[in-house]
Amino acid sequence: MKTACFAGSFDPFTKGHEDLVKRGLTVFDSIHIAVGVNSSKSPFFTLEKRLAHIRSLFPDSEKVKISTFENELTVEFAKKNDCSHLIRGLRDAKDFNYEFPIGLMNRRLAGMETVYMLPDPNLIEINSTIVREIFKNGGKIDVFVTNAHLLV
Repeated sequence: MKTACFAGSFDPFTKGHEDLVKRGLTVFDSIHIAVGVNSSKSPFFTLEKRLAHIRSLFPDSEKVKISTFENELTVEFAKKNDCSHLIRGLRDAKDFNYEFPIGLMNRRLAGMETVYMLPDPNLIEINSTIVREIFKNGGKIDVFVTNAHLLV
């Protein structure tokens, strides 16, 4: 059984993230969504709200597991949770330039391959940072985030 680890802060988990998981399930038997907690960062949405939100998107799926991790490398979390691969989305060259060396280091550190997936062209502009700014300034984010009301 091949399980992919999809890790991030997911602040918030956007329709782009959701699409990547759904398409990832066509390649992998299951996906473990790992919400990373970084003590040096202050997320905008609470961990509890982010977890509840992500769980609402995959309520009946036995193929999606959701948990958190803190103070460990993503590859260590993935190995400990029997993941065979990491998955990452690449929207543009900037994402590639950021993700590529991390993928190489993860392979060197733990022998774990990263599978890069391209976004649905209809979702390519969605970015958690921009979505947060829209929300902070009173804008509606439901066009970018399924079940956005759960984050309020």
